[in-house]
Amino acid sequence: MRSALDILYRVLGVLACAAMLAAFACTCLSIASRLAGIALSGLDAYAGYFVAAALFLGMPVTFQAGGHIRVNFLLERLAGSGRRRLQQLCLGLGCMATFYLAYYAIRLVWQSHLFHDVSSGADATPLWIPQIAMALGAVGFALSLLDALISDLRGARFFVSAETPAEAA
Repeated sequence: MRSALDILYRVLGVLACAAMLAAFACTCLSIASRLAGIALSGLDAYAGYFVAAALFLGMPVTFQAGGHIRVNFLLERLAGSGRRRLQQLCLGLGCMATFYLAYYAIRLVWQSHLFHDVSSGADATPLWIPQIAMALGAVGFALSLLDALISDLRGARFFVSAETPAEAA
């Protein structure tokens, strides 16, 4: 199971990188088309979709690398079991919040598909298509928080970096 989750986080990270490259390509193409006097409508919207996709798809691998901003004010002042319990409480609350986010992200995709929601731009993109990346990233992030909580409860290491986020601050 550990290797499957690590592969999932890496795949989502690769997709996030691809989305950033696509956003860059859309931006460059938009600039070049304007300079050439060619109107390519929708490129700005697609760049935005790709940036949002990169943000959400990159959350699990960023969390595993200890790259999310965490406020360690209390964790730094605790030691031993108190620190570990507070860490587990924060991970548990994070799990609840991210599973809530994932549920509603999936629901948003479903409703957008069901009601045939399209973007308000000239391209009229079906919104469920770019929303899939948000839902995938939210599910991956929720799983990564659950993975971190279970790892912490078992006394195993979750974070890939040399230091845990609590030690890094």
